[in-house]
Amino acid sequence: MDKSNLLGWKSARAERRRAIAAFAVLTLASLIMAVNYRTFVAWGGLYPAGATGLSMLLQRLAQRFVSMHGLDWTVHFSPINFALNAIPIWIGFRFIGRRFTMRSLYVILMTGLLTDILPIDSLVSFISDADMVRLREDPFVTSLFGGIVFGFAMALCLRWNATTGGTDFIAIYLSEQKGRETWNLILALNGAILIAGGFVFGWPGTLYSIVYQFVTLQVVHLMYRTYQYQTLLIVTRHPKRICEAIYRASHHGATVVRGIGGYSGMPESIVYSVVAADDTTYIYALCKKIDSGAFINTMSTSRVIGRFYLRPRD
Repeated sequence: MDKSNLLGWKSARAERRRAIAAFAVLTLASLIMAVNYRTFVAWGGLYPAGATGLSMLLQRLAQRFVSMHGLDWTVHFSPINFALNAIPIWIGFRFIGRRFTMRSLYVILMTGLLTDILPIDSLVSFISDADMVRLREDPFVTSLFGGIVFGFAMALCLRWNATTGGTDFIAIYLSEQKGRETWNLILALNGAILIAGGFVFGWPGTLYSIVYQFVTLQVVHLMYRTYQYQTLLIVTRHPKRICEAIYRASHHGATVVRGIGGYSGMPESIVYSVVAADDTTYIYALCKKIDSGAFINTMSTSRVIGRFYLRPRD
């Protein structure tokens, strides 16, 4: 086997491993979300964000209608959720990326299926009756823990190039277009769903749903940092090597400003660059490896205007 064929074989093998790992993580995230829907969300009468929350609202309305007419039917969550995600999925295929959308479609289908079939009574059997009563009677704790769990699962999906569907597609599309975070728009877009739920099922569930969604967004903001930026000011005597390292690590350029040390009077260089927050830890390590005496100042950057590299979604 020649060198080019060997490299191709190793690349294909690495790609298969990444695909298997992504499948495993997305399956785990779907399971976590399904359990969350059947426990915290159901116990607190909460409404998650976007199409999922609207699906649950419609499901509960349909189930109430069926029960009022004495019919022994169970209205399932998955078909309603898939129908409401049809347009966002089209947006994903059209504007974001096919692989990203296919993975997201897998999450939507798997989460809906698990939500309908999971034997929740068996899964929560380790919780004592007293703790179960306490959880059901304390909607604030339910909404808090539910938001943490859902935010964790949602961040897992995003870090493995997928999403939970619904308004997530719209938020990511706007983030790609504007080059900045738009996750807070999700909270605003859910206002109509929460108000509708309040009128039909009562306002306590709506108020605690706001807590649930706010906590979810904070967890996602903490764990998923692709659209958060950091400005780096690096004082070094090896500016060229530092610039090359930044480009290799993040595909971002840098500007070198010449200066003089105020105390030493020696010539110094300041490397100025703006990078994605996800890349900063790796860049720190590279800079310290190149110049152990480098001084690095990091500042949060709310917005970047101009050419700024964003990793494409495939």
